[in-house]
Amino acid sequence: MKLTKTFMTMLTAGMLALSTQAIAQDKGTIGISMPTKSSARWIADGDNMVKVFTELGYGTDLQYAEDDIPNQLAQIENMVTKGVKVLVIAAIDGTTLSAILQQAHDSGVKVIAYDRLIRDSANVDYYATFDNFQVGVLQAGSIVDGLGLKDGKGPFNIELFGGSPDDNNAFFFYDGAMSVLQPYIDSKKLVVQSGQMGMDKVGTLRWDGAVAQARMDNLLSAYYGDKRVDAVLSPYDGLSIGILSSLKGVGYGSADQPMPIVSGQDAEVPSIKSMIAGEQYSTVFKDTRELAKVTANMVDALLAGKEVPVNDTKTYDNGVKVVPSYLLKPVSVGRDNWEEILIGSGYYTKDQITN
Repeated sequence: MKLTKTFMTMLTAGMLALSTQAIAQDKGTIGISMPTKSSARWIADGDNMVKVFTELGYGTDLQYAEDDIPNQLAQIENMVTKGVKVLVIAAIDGTTLSAILQQAHDSGVKVIAYDRLIRDSANVDYYATFDNFQVGVLQAGSIVDGLGLKDGKGPFNIELFGGSPDDNNAFFFYDGAMSVLQPYIDSKKLVVQSGQMGMDKVGTLRWDGAVAQARMDNLLSAYYGDKRVDAVLSPYDGLSIGILSSLKGVGYGSADQPMPIVSGQDAEVPSIKSMIAGEQYSTVFKDTRELAKVTANMVDALLAGKEVPVNDTKTYDNGVKVVPSYLLKPVSVGRDNWEEILIGSGYYTKDQITN
């Protein structure tokens, strides 16, 4: 009798497993194209999406292009050829995908731009992202608070860094930040000693921390020989770490020369550790778990013929159309609240930060 029960249990488990596989196969495969594994956040994005799509009964094809545009194009083309139902794409360069997206459209494949808007194509069905303008507002707000500008303090010297000019988000981050900083620049409470302003002058191609570090080296050498830099607008933690390395290289971070207020984004572990050490001042947390859920729900509704959840139909014009979007709220994180937000939410464990 025991053998019979054991056999029946195994048989039932096997049937359930086969049933689950069949459901996943029936619901189809979702192609997920991520830009690179060089940033921890993109690894988290990919892992979170695979998890959520699997829970909903989809198969997934997750590919990383390592910031190589031809590689991403080839990977996406391969996904279309293999018959994915939907493409979720975080583009390396949002202006290079028109031809492959036309091929996807002709094959009946729907496209969701993930976190980075895909430009110059009518074949982008939806966009899932965070409120990118608000990201910049939060970054600049942390600088205003850190310097005490609202209390009338100043003038202070600031230098500005932007993200990659081929990433549409970089312009939203910069514009959001400047909506806060420009009035202080106009009133001379903030002074850009280099005079370098605008994305054409401050952009950092491919979000490369080494490029940011080299530019900070040059700024310090050329404009700050006898002056102090009090703040640096940095739109991403990977750039912030490079900027901080440059600053430390000329003596910032000592008792005599405190670190400037340096912003960031993505709440990456090295930057959280840097904040705890009194170096980086702030970052902006974007919960990729929530973005993965939103994206998966959009895909599920799209394939089921239901109304796709969006909360913005005006902001994101890609040059051909306004792409219906779902925007999540970013959160400012500093030395006083990182543990509550990042550990309290379960995004990180305490060991990941303290070890």
